[in-house]
Amino acid sequence: MPDRKNATATQAGVLRPDQLAQHVELQRLPCSRSLEPWVENYWLLQWDLPSGTCHRSSTLPHPACTLSVEHGRTREGVVEPVVVTGVLTRRFDVELAESGWVFGVKFRPGGYAAFTGTVARTLRDVPVAEPTPFRVDTVDALAELGGHLEPDQCRTVVDAVLAPYAREVDPEYDAVLDIIAAMLTDRTLIRVAQVEQRCGVGTRRLQRLFERYVGATPKWVLGRYRIHDALSELDNGYSGPLADLAARYGWFDQAHFTREFTELVGVPPGTYQL
Repeated sequence: MPDRKNATATQAGVLRPDQLAQHVELQRLPCSRSLEPWVENYWLLQWDLPSGTCHRSSTLPHPACTLSVEHGRTREGVVEPVVVTGVLTRRFDVELAESGWVFGVKFRPGGYAAFTGTVARTLRDVPVAEPTPFRVDTVDALAELGGHLEPDQCRTVVDAVLAPYAREVDPEYDAVLDIIAAMLTDRTLIRVAQVEQRCGVGTRRLQRLFERYVGATPKWVLGRYRIHDALSELDNGYSGPLADLAARYGWFDQAHFTREFTELVGVPPGTYQL
């Protein structure tokens, strides 16, 4: 079984992460080696806010699905503690209030579909779905996780209950990971045609692979990574001309960059920069 120690996702996407850190505790944890072909990492989010206060957490989601265990004050639509979140193509907002605890399994782009044998397109823009690909005993074991356990204990349990689902890595999925890695790391790739040429894949096959495994189009994924790049620059204190930032990450002009940024983030880049 091939290793997948290389990252296939950034840690960007959370809007104004410095503000989020004032209200919640976020930890990222590694999965077991046997799950690395499909799972990027685990993450743990917990909060305990004063009565009458709340914090809105806003995220530009990654092109990946998440399996999560959620207790306490949960988000809208969560009834049972174990849920699946599909690839979301819009900003994802959650009102955090009172106290809560969430343990998430962040799959690699395409990883959830390859791991469970499902079609990712069916989960596109589905924020809460039932964990139907998993056995009842698996879901029951995950539901028992909570803040009474140490993070490493949770990680050990999740490693153990997901291990039986490991299978031979589908060569088609492996090809998706190689394409995703190129999109993520090669900042000169700003158009899908360049991705096709770089990875030696035709247009129709690329679209079919992303429909089956990722659940979003190649153009959307490529554009999301470049927006993540720009967001990271702004969060790290970039104060230069926005036209230069736009050009660096592939927009033809500042106007196009501003329009796409505002559509996804909710405010213009100049406002976010303040």
